[in-house]
Amino acid sequence: MPKTKVLITGMGVITPLGHSVDVLWQSLINGENGIGPITQFDISSFPVKLAAEVKNFQPSDYIPIKRVDRTGRCTQFALAATRMAIQSAKLDMSNELAERVGVIIGTNGMPNSLAEQEEVLKRRGPMRVDPLIISKYGASMVPGHIGLEIGARGPNTSVNSACTSGSDALGIALNHIRLGHADVIIAGGAATNVTTLGIAGAARLGALSREPDPEKACRPFDLNRNGFIYGEGAGILILETYEHARKRGAHILAELAGAGWSFDAFNETAPNAEQQAVAMRMALRDADTSAENIDYINAHGTSTKLNDAAETKSIKIVLGERAYKIPVSSNKSMLGHLACAAGAVEAVAAVMTIRNGIIPPTIHYETPDPTCDLDYVPNKARRHKVDVCLSNSFGLGGQNCSLITRRFIEE
Repeated sequence: MPKTKVLITGMGVITPLGHSVDVLWQSLINGENGIGPITQFDISSFPVKLAAEVKNFQPSDYIPIKRVDRTGRCTQFALAATRMAIQSAKLDMSNELAERVGVIIGTNGMPNSLAEQEEVLKRRGPMRVDPLIISKYGASMVPGHIGLEIGARGPNTSVNSACTSGSDALGIALNHIRLGHADVIIAGGAATNVTTLGIAGAARLGALSREPDPEKACRPFDLNRNGFIYGEGAGILILETYEHARKRGAHILAELAGAGWSFDAFNETAPNAEQQAVAMRMALRDADTSAENIDYINAHGTSTKLNDAAETKSIKIVLGERAYKIPVSSNKSMLGHLACAAGAVEAVAAVMTIRNGIIPPTIHYETPDPTCDLDYVPNKARRHKVDVCLSNSFGLGGQNCSLITRRFIEE
């Protein structure tokens, strides 16, 4: 039985490189760097000085003031990106059956803000805790506020699988639609990682680069890479069935053709290339395609020693000798690591790569690493026709998700 075809009809982003898909895309293909000194808190005592912050974001530009007052920064990113995506898709909720429109968002909410409320509790007592603590900062309310704002009454859930969350949300939405649970799902990821707790914890783990120069801090696949840089933002995509999109005359951007998952069951922090390869193969099988059809790989590419070497190895496991002929690049070299939002924003970039025939570069690449010997599109964008894109997301702890995005061709 053929699978239901699921199409991407709208996209929206809030990122360190801009607050629209077009601005993000131009920044990516121009090789612009969204990484700079942390400005959101005093970093004098922190070993890590850099992040990829969202700049000049005014939530009231996108969200009614009443909703702004009841939400935190993470939810505000998601609501703003959702508004853009709905406008992009020309989706009119007044014409939709609300029970057939869902929302699935990869996010961990705002744990730093929850921790701050714990301090309020200790210092000032239980009657001083913010009464809207869960509504503002809880992960479940990120999709909840989107559903409330637009009146979507279909499946509504949050997904938290660390760095895989955004891709997971898209893959889960894909299968919800295939199973007939919804005609349209608003899916993606949102994250606010540039916080005192987030930076301190990841720095103590040894995952973050302590390089003070923004032009050297995040260099995926380079021999001298020394950790990732946290970023923040949101990416939202509108997914719908082919039948629904055709009926309402939607402009189709691409097809979300497949998703594959695996779990390392190996180590809390170190990746496992063999299991990453399993996720890629599962995605290819789900999309009813083969490794020979892959034109480009949007890599997880975090700029850590272990991740980039493992991902390179996993690509070789799946593609064999053909791996050396497939362009690979990492958006994180410019965006930083958006964690729960990474896979969703990178999915937007994958769609734009397919539509424009340009592969964004991996910037800051200077010194080849013998263990990372693929074509990483160093420093400058490259014109290259892409019909099928494989996107990887690998979460800290061993969660792996790969997505297949494909050029839509009317049959």
